[in-house]
Amino acid sequence: MVKDLFSKIYKNKGPLGKWASLAEGYFVFPKLEGPISNRMKFNGKEVITWSVNDYLGLAAHPEIRNVDEQAAKKFGSAYPMGARMMSGHTKLHEELETKLADFVGKDSSYVLNFGYQGILSTIDSLVSKDDVIVYDVDSHACIVDGVRLHLGKRFTFKHNDVDSLEKNLNRAIKVSSQTGGGILVISEGVFGMRGEQGKLKEIARLKKKYGFRFLVDDAHGFGTLGKNGSGTGDEQGIQNEIDVYFATFAKSMASTGAFIAGDTEIIDYLRYNMRSQMFAKSLQSQLVVGLIKRLEVIKKCPELKERLWENVNFLQNGLKENGFDIGNTMSCVTPVYLKGSIPEAMTLVKDLRENYAIFCSIVVYPVIPKGLILLRLIPTASHIRDDIEITLKAFSEIRNKLDKGFYKTE
Repeated sequence: MVKDLFSKIYKNKGPLGKWASLAEGYFVFPKLEGPISNRMKFNGKEVITWSVNDYLGLAAHPEIRNVDEQAAKKFGSAYPMGARMMSGHTKLHEELETKLADFVGKDSSYVLNFGYQGILSTIDSLVSKDDVIVYDVDSHACIVDGVRLHLGKRFTFKHNDVDSLEKNLNRAIKVSSQTGGGILVISEGVFGMRGEQGKLKEIARLKKKYGFRFLVDDAHGFGTLGKNGSGTGDEQGIQNEIDVYFATFAKSMASTGAFIAGDTEIIDYLRYNMRSQMFAKSLQSQLVVGLIKRLEVIKKCPELKERLWENVNFLQNGLKENGFDIGNTMSCVTPVYLKGSIPEAMTLVKDLRENYAIFCSIVVYPVIPKGLILLRLIPTASHIRDDIEITLKAFSEIRNKLDKGFYKTE
């Protein structure tokens, strides 16, 4: 008798799904309501919001909201219909691509309809079964899933560990010398969980020695780092060493979609070979128009990035002065590490939301080691000094409660 495909699902909901009955609607799949801002509604109550990646505050920017509204009236949500190669290509897409390439200092760019499937499909298109991928072990799930599609060899190197990278590059060279393939190295500009910048400069120095090509996912660096927000590669002075630059519109641009940028010949190849773009509907024109406006605002309003970093520095310095462990963040992403169990973490976060009106993301095992609680804060240009001072005071109080066993459950 054939085993029921669903039998494993009935028995095992997965590492996160097993908590669904306790967590859903509050700790996972929570409903934040109201305009995207520093303060939103959760369960009908106003909370200081630290979990929205609207870094530059563009979601509520009046010029952008007006352009979004007019574009929606003009184009609706359907136009253009079809994939870019067939019937979904427009002058607006071309205009956005030209401006994005210029902004990040590359010859050419290609707009993608989604970020997750975009980076996944980029990886899939760049490598054949004879090629080898070497990537940072802490890479985002979209990179991991892209690597899973690869039919050839792949190696991970320890997070931001250049010695480990070299060891694995030597392994990759041995394989590629047998298969006749090349090597692709993948890192992130900013690692979204810990906030650390990838060691792009150190990796780039190894290109000539090992002959690899370099792909960087800069989802959290685009708009927040580098001159006028042009990214982590620019911040570290090696943007020209990045062969394929990827960034999403879902964070600093407060929209949907993504783009890749690089030499024209490489981008043209990807345009004709990325399955997620060849066989999927084009990004809607109403979004493209809004993205053109967003890029214009980022370039003409440097004070947004300045305000963002004033808030980042005030928050992170305040946390460190109060003895909190925020790891090695070198970006806006602000992790706060505490010691405690998963039940303690859930009780602590409920206290933060219900009694202190503070909403931030919580991360526990298996994403981080057992016995640790990570509270992840995303400061934005929309936050005000009062938000930060209230949060610093609240965090000191909840840490004292945690240390005294207040959050322990039977």
